[in-house]
Amino acid sequence: MRLVSNAKDKRGARVRRHLRVRRKIAGSAARPRLAVYRSNRHIYAQLIDDVSARTLASVSDRDVTAKGDKKDVAKAVGAVMAERARQIGIDRAVFDRGGRLYHGRVAALAEGAREGGLAV
Repeated sequence: MRLVSNAKDKRGARVRRHLRVRRKIAGSAARPRLAVYRSNRHIYAQLIDDVSARTLASVSDRDVTAKGDKKDVAKAVGAVMAERARQIGIDRAVFDRGGRLYHGRVAALAEGAREGGLAV
């Protein structure tokens, strides 16, 4: 048994988790998928209608003026996403964590979206 894992193994495991989650959830025009992508430095979110394969709204931490640690910025991204969703008439979404754990910045983004009025 190998004790040290490399980045390729970690990425493959995340992709497998993501595919497993994506088999179960899909977004529609009435309830789009809130897809979250987290890199080491940034965080991005999109509202996606999988039926018509369209991105309805998107936001990243570069669009937000929030200061503080990464979790505070992620929460602000969620709040901005909720505002943009409300502008296009969406109040509910399916949360897609992108194979990441529902923890830290990913959970903070979902919490910010909920506080902004988006039912995730």
